[in-house]
Amino acid sequence: MMKKLPILAILGLLFYSCATTNKIENDRLKIRFLDEYVIDKDLKVDGTKVGGLSGIDYKNGKYYLIVDTPSDARFYEAEVDISSNKIDTVKFNKAVFIEKSADFFKDHPLDPESIRFLPEENQVYITSEGNINNIQDPSIFILNENGNFEDAFKIPEHFTATGEQKPRHNGVFEGLSETIDKKGIWVSTELPLEKDGPKPKLFPTKSFTRITYFDKDSKKASKQFAYKLDGISKIPWLYFAINGVTEILEYKKDNFLVLERAYSAGHGSKSNTVKIFDVDAENATNILNQNSLKKGNFNSAKKRLVFDFKSVRDQLTDKIIDNIEGICFGPKLPNGKQSLLLISDNNFNSFTKQLTQLILLEIDIK
Repeated sequence: MMKKLPILAILGLLFYSCATTNKIENDRLKIRFLDEYVIDKDLKVDGTKVGGLSGIDYKNGKYYLIVDTPSDARFYEAEVDISSNKIDTVKFNKAVFIEKSADFFKDHPLDPESIRFLPEENQVYITSEGNINNIQDPSIFILNENGNFEDAFKIPEHFTATGEQKPRHNGVFEGLSETIDKKGIWVSTELPLEKDGPKPKLFPTKSFTRITYFDKDSKKASKQFAYKLDGISKIPWLYFAINGVTEILEYKKDNFLVLERAYSAGHGSKSNTVKIFDVDAENATNILNQNSLKKGNFNSAKKRLVFDFKSVRDQLTDKIIDNIEGICFGPKLPNGKQSLLLISDNNFNSFTKQLTQLILLEIDIK
C-alpha cells in the first residue's frame, strides 16, 4: 500500500487547484469572523456529556443543538450571551431526550444530524441518516418540544436504503433549512448517490448531491436541485478523505448558504477544511424525477465561495479548524447586521484532540 502514496501525492499536486474553489466572491454577500468559544469537553448536562454537536438553531433567544449519537439521542436547549461582538457566556439549560420508543424508530434508526425549531408550531424538525448498511432508511421527522414523536416526511424512493440509486452509508440527510416563506423545508444529502456520481476526489469529479424541497402540509417532496461538491482539499496520508455538505440555510427564496466540510486523514487536528458557499438555485433544473445525474441534462445550482475558515485559522484555539457541521442565523448585531453561529462536532474523540467550537460570524447581505 505504501507504494501508492507517491502516485496519490503527484495526482494531488497536479489537480488540487482545479478540484477546489479558492477564490472569494463577495459581491452578493460578505462574511466576517468575530469570535470563537470552546465548550468544555467535560461539561455535563442532565447526566449527559456535551459533545457530538452536529446541528444548531436559534429561535426566540434560545439555541437548540442536536447530538449525533444513537445512544441517548437528544438535543440541548442553551443560551448564548453575545456582547460587543464576542461570545461572553454559554449556558446549557437542559437536555431533551428523543422518544426512541415510538413505533417510527423501529424501522428508522436514529442518527441525528440537523435540527430546526419552529416556534409557531412548537415543533422540532430533525434529519437522520438512518443505517444504509443495515438496509434502514434515512428520515426527516418531527418532535414536539419535549422530544415526543409527532410525524415524519415521506422520502423519495431514491433515498431509501433499498433504492436503485444506492444512497451512501453516512452520506444521506445531513442539512436542513426551513424555507423563507415557512411553507416547507429544504434537505440536503452529504454525498452523491452512487448512481449520481463518485465521491469527491483530489482530482476534479462530477460529484453532485441533491437538495430537496418538502412541503410541510403534504409531507412530500415536490422539487429538487443538483449541487456540485468541491474536491478534496488535502492529500490524505492515511487513505481516507471525504468532502460533503454538512448544512444549508435559505436566506432568500432559492438562495442558500451551504456549508462544506472536507476531511483528509493523517493531518491530526489539522485534517479539516471548512468553507461557506453562496448558492443560487433560481435557475436550477428540477431533478426530482431524474434517476441518474451521471448523464442527465440539467442545470445545477450556481455556487460562489464566500468564506474559507483557513483565512482565520490563526485566530482559532490552537489553530484548529474542527469538524464544523452546524450553522444558523443568530440575533442581530449592534451594527444591525445579521449574525451567524456555527458549531463543531468533536465526535466524543478520545484519541485525537478535537474541540466543540462555537463560532460567531457576521453576514452582510447586499
